[in-house]
Amino acid sequence: MAIIKPLRGFTPEIGENCFLADTAVVIGDVKMGRDCSIWFGTVLRGDVNSIRIGNGVNIQDGSVLHTLYQKSTVEIGDHVSIGHNVTIHGATIKDYALIGMGATVLDHAVVGEGAIVAAGALVLSHTVIEPGSIWAGVPARFVKKVEPEQAKEINQKIAHNYLMYAGWYRE
Repeated sequence: MAIIKPLRGFTPEIGENCFLADTAVVIGDVKMGRDCSIWFGTVLRGDVNSIRIGNGVNIQDGSVLHTLYQKSTVEIGDHVSIGHNVTIHGATIKDYALIGMGATVLDHAVVGEGAIVAAGALVLSHTVIEPGSIWAGVPARFVKKVEPEQAKEINQKIAHNYLMYAGWYRE
């Protein structure tokens, strides 16, 4: 069973129809919408500031979401896919964005709607990634634009697939 731990007067709030893997950890000031999946070894550590997660979000195995004390928060929009072993620290990720495996997104960065951060990318603090764009590299740089509907379709498909995968664990 996942570890869900109240801390500093905050109890995590988890929406309807969410899947939390047995080894997921959710601590403190975390609010999650409906139809989310939090996978094995993932840590949502809302101990020093808030973490807000929209609807239909999947946060895959080994990822960590954290913030800076009194300086940054994590804001995740709807239908966002966060790949395996991603670190999001005090950043904002807008609806339908995709964060590739092993990427790191640092404090006060903003990943726009439908944007894609490539696997292994390092998005530096205060970077603003335009909606519908692809960024890659260390540090991450603009690669190209993607049609907004195409990005939304790809990212929504992944988000819906993860909702299906979560259902397998309830059977």
